Amino acid sequence: MDRLLSPAETEIVMLSLRVSLVAVAASLPIGIALAYLLSRGSFWGKSVLDGVVHLPLILPPVVTGYALLLLLGRHGPLGRLLDDIGIVLAFRWTGAAVAAAVMGLPLMVRPIRLSLDAIPPKLELAASTLGARPIWVFLTVTLPLMIPGILTGAVLSLGKSLGEFGATIMFVSNIPGETETLPLAIYASVQEPGGEAEALRLTIISLALSMAALIVSEYLSRRAQRRLTGAR
Repeated sequence: MDRLLSPAETEIVMLSLRVSLVAVAASLPIGIALAYLLSRGSFWGKSVLDGVVHLPLILPPVVTGYALLLLLGRHGPLGRLLDDIGIVLAFRWTGAAVAAAVMGLPLMVRPIRLSLDAIPPKLELAASTLGARPIWVFLTVTLPLMIPGILTGAVLSLGKSLGEFGATIMFVSNIPGETETLPLAIYASVQEPGGEAEALRLTIISLALSMAALIVSEYLSRRAQRRLTGAR
């Protein structure tokens, strides 16, 4: 990569990968919990929760980013609490990871929920009747059958995180070396005279990473379909 890109461009690519991987790792437990609630839960407000989870897909990304700034900025209700314990998200790379996680969460939750919906309830019921506690039923029966959906959701979220722009620039701005991910760097390059070559190189890298994520996602989706079909 050092032969193809300048040190500054390599730093941008590595920062993008770090932000995306942290976003996926941080949101995965939340995505699994939300998918389980939406698939297995029966409670008042389930439709509202489903709508909130998928809201980032409908709202303009800059609106989501502005909402994050209002909520998690230093003057926001949660931002002040985090600031008191030394955690600052606004205008930091960790904030870029939060924005990417929020934008990628709907794409993570959906395939995990579909995997859960496809699991025959009789398998979980059989484990329960044999005396297994609910937590063990989940860990030994449900979770292994969810793995293809979890992997697919994680890859889709990773791809979305790599391409996230609107919410990121609104929440953490475009600070070189701190929050300048691939999409932000491409946008900044085309605004500068003579920056077309750099923008093209970064665009090719971005396309390659996104295509790799889509190919892996498709492969995992097909494996999940075959596995769940064979489980019936």
